[in-house]
Amino acid sequence: MTTTPPPTGPPTPEPHGHTHSHGPAAPVSQHLRKVIAAVLIPFATAVLVGLVVLWPGGAPDHERTGVGFDRQTQSATVAKLEKLPCKDLNASQTPPNGDTSTPEGQSAQSRAEGTCGKATIKVTSGPDKGRTFTEVVQPDSPRQLREGQGVVVAYEPKAPEGLQYSVTDVNRKFPMALLAGIFALAVVVVGRLRGVMALVALAVSFLVLTFFILPAILQGSNPLVVAVIGASAIMLCALYMCHGLTARTSVAVLGTLISLLLIGLLGSLFIGWASLTGNTDDNTGLIHGLYPDIDMSGLLLAGVIIGSLGVLDDVTVTQTSAVWELHQANPTMGWRGLYRAGIRIGRDHIASVVNTLVLAYAGAALPLLLLFSIAQSSVGTVANSELVAEEIVRTLIGSIGLVASVPVTTALAALVVSADRSGPALTPAPAPPAPSGPTPPAPSGRPAPRRPSLGGKGRRRKT
Repeated sequence: MTTTPPPTGPPTPEPHGHTHSHGPAAPVSQHLRKVIAAVLIPFATAVLVGLVVLWPGGAPDHERTGVGFDRQTQSATVAKLEKLPCKDLNASQTPPNGDTSTPEGQSAQSRAEGTCGKATIKVTSGPDKGRTFTEVVQPDSPRQLREGQGVVVAYEPKAPEGLQYSVTDVNRKFPMALLAGIFALAVVVVGRLRGVMALVALAVSFLVLTFFILPAILQGSNPLVVAVIGASAIMLCALYMCHGLTARTSVAVLGTLISLLLIGLLGSLFIGWASLTGNTDDNTGLIHGLYPDIDMSGLLLAGVIIGSLGVLDDVTVTQTSAVWELHQANPTMGWRGLYRAGIRIGRDHIASVVNTLVLAYAGAALPLLLLFSIAQSSVGTVANSELVAEEIVRTLIGSIGLVASVPVTTALAALVVSADRSGPALTPAPAPPAPSGPTPPAPSGRPAPRRPSLGGKGRRRKT
């Protein structure tokens, strides 16, 4: 009988009893997919129906008032700039009674003794393209012009011919476009395909905001309903585009939806209770004057919902991913253990996100806070003013929604992933087949030892 010598070298290791997946999470079971679809499909259908029913078809026309942003504007260029004494341009003002102790007197003195700029402005767009006019730039003006600079000019057709155009701002489109290009490049270089999808989702968000939310509010639709439908559409597009059509993303969508509903309820309650009108500055006053049927307090609530959505997406996606990864690392962990571990991660996220929101709103309102500081107003007086109270309510409602989104999303993710039975689990390694026939002798003449064979309980089989 011909015998085959046993293989030389180190013994082949036994297979492990379980495996670890380092790639994307395994798909959840068919049953869980049906449960998630039963919740999300009606929600997505309702959002789509709301978009169709409330679709505005464009902003309504109105007669321009020529006030603030409601002006006709064109592009222009500073063709020529001359420096001349202000008194030669009839732009000087004599300080009243020679008093220069007041800001008005100091400004008049500066104009009387300073050098002004005589700018020749050339219109470069619109029906009057090529037309020129003169603009006098005062020495104390916060916006100084330079030759060759692009500017934005306002046009008032009812004014005298020599006063129809006036410079209102500088043209900063190129630096802003360049900065946007650098941002997009950085996102694509670092995020690769995920970064590209994030930019596409960002574009979709702007489209929904520009073509649905804003025109629908101007058409007279309820701002709260429009904001909820628009924010839901943005959320569905952004999350599924960036993170894929998976159960993990669906759980994040559910957590975001519940948090948005909480923010809407709290906003409706406290904006009405605090008697916040939403009409606190020139811009909101102009909107109310042009469209008196718009509910300004509802517009404030819509802003709270839309402003909270971006940070909510970040929190819910992070918490869902954390729970999924914890399950991948330890598939035997139950939903309670997953929730406790996930909520520990969420507490750190809560602390940083709430601080970020407060600082963001404080930074936006910094000039206003400076005015109150100059007036030496007390903290209570400052907080009670509608301008500041509006930002405080906006910050607190958004922060409550963010804090609530952490346990809600973590609990949903823990329940879904622990109920799944299709992911990685402990599986016994298959037993190798027992050798048949006589044991072949070793080269030394002694019988080769049999390799252990695992039985039903892992014991060595007896010969």
